Amino acid sequence: MSATSATSTSLAIDGLVSGLKTSDLINSLMSIEQVPQTLLKSKVTTTNSFISSLQTINGLVQSLATKASAAAKTNSLDVYSASSSATNATVSTSASATPGSVSFTVGQTAAAQVGVTAAMSSWGDTASPLTFTKPDGTSTTVTPKSGSLDDTVTAINGSAAGVTATKVAAGTDASGTKLYRLQLTSTATGAANGFTLHRGTAADVAAGTATDVLAEPGAAVVTRAADASVTLWAGTAAAQTVTSATNAFSDLLPGVNVTVSKASTDPVTITVARDTSKAQAVASGLVDALNAVTSYYASNTGVTSTTSPTSGTTSTTAGVLLGDGTTRDAVQRLTSAMSTPVNGKSPSSIGIVISKDGDFDFDAAAFQKALAADPAGTQAILSGVATTVSAAATAASDKYTGSITTAITGKQSVVKDLNTQIDSWTDRLTMRRATLQTQYAALETSLSKLQSQSSWLAGQLSSMSGN
Repeated sequence: MSATSATSTSLAIDGLVSGLKTSDLINSLMSIEQVPQTLLKSKVTTTNSFISSLQTINGLVQSLATKASAAAKTNSLDVYSASSSATNATVSTSASATPGSVSFTVGQTAAAQVGVTAAMSSWGDTASPLTFTKPDGTSTTVTPKSGSLDDTVTAINGSAAGVTATKVAAGTDASGTKLYRLQLTSTATGAANGFTLHRGTAADVAAGTATDVLAEPGAAVVTRAADASVTLWAGTAAAQTVTSATNAFSDLLPGVNVTVSKASTDPVTITVARDTSKAQAVASGLVDALNAVTSYYASNTGVTSTTSPTSGTTSTTAGVLLGDGTTRDAVQRLTSAMSTPVNGKSPSSIGIVISKDGDFDFDAAAFQKALAADPAGTQAILSGVATTVSAAATAASDKYTGSITTAITGKQSVVKDLNTQIDSWTDRLTMRRATLQTQYAALETSLSKLQSQSSWLAGQLSSMSGN
């Protein structure tokens, strides 16, 4: 409910003396007074709809600018994928990948150290320090709260030793007391993450007075920490072994990541080649982005006719962007940019074809033929077209200086000014309604006085007639 209608409800009065429907009269007068404000509100609605359409097409043009900028790079079609000849090695590529291949054998996969202690019922009668030492000499001393196995497990798992401990049931001793072993596992694979465990401090270990827990009777190192290894050019004088703390190798070929899963003497061949499907997506994506702009523009500049089934009256509705010079100019520049020849060669030679209705089609077969015959030439044409399109798209949609962006800002200022005028009209109409109510109240008061005077005169005349 508007401020004016709220006022009409709260202050409405009907004629007590005149019999006039005062509230209806005031509302009728106010409906005439409100016409300018109603027109302003209608203009706000229309302008907001126009702004919304401008923002939508601006977003589409910005998306086109982003894709065009990427396609304009001199290596935008240098998209490669890799394949592996064996299931025990998987491969992926990054942006820096280049064509090539390499063969290798997988010597071993990476492993984490796993050790188990001798069976025991407790770690000791009292809390005593334990020291983990890595192959590089780094040591970590852990002191449990008590000699219980549970406190020992908690202390190890909460330390920075890089080892997890698990209590595993190991039967009972001769007296029926339950026994347990501690399984100790490195938190990371690789030879550098192996460890020894001694009873005592780091100083005791250095002095040779500490006991090696995993060398005690009944204890064992189940799995030794190991690096993964692959051998390039195995069986030749150039054989070279490469190791990794994990099963992943990122330096066998530039931009190629290899992950091994099983040792094998059978050679594995990794091949990196241009991914023609991904390269095609770069070019077709540019066309699709422009068509999204032109399609939206066409649907919002058309004129539609609707015939009422009851009255038979036909009405027409124009698209919200019809007649807007800013968007028309931007679309024309974009379509012109997409069809501009590069070094005398038409974009149609790489599959970017303009259709008879002004849209663009992408001929995948023509693109693949051009890419196979002349990769460098295809790249040059695509980069040239994309550079021109990027410039036109940026000129229209730049967030600071774009022509469409500027138009949006201008229309938003118009709406702000209109809303200010509407607010002023609200105050003005409120005052006008109050004035009308005061005037009609005064009228009723005057009529009431006249009515009283008339009654008094009538009484006097009647008295005089009787006398």
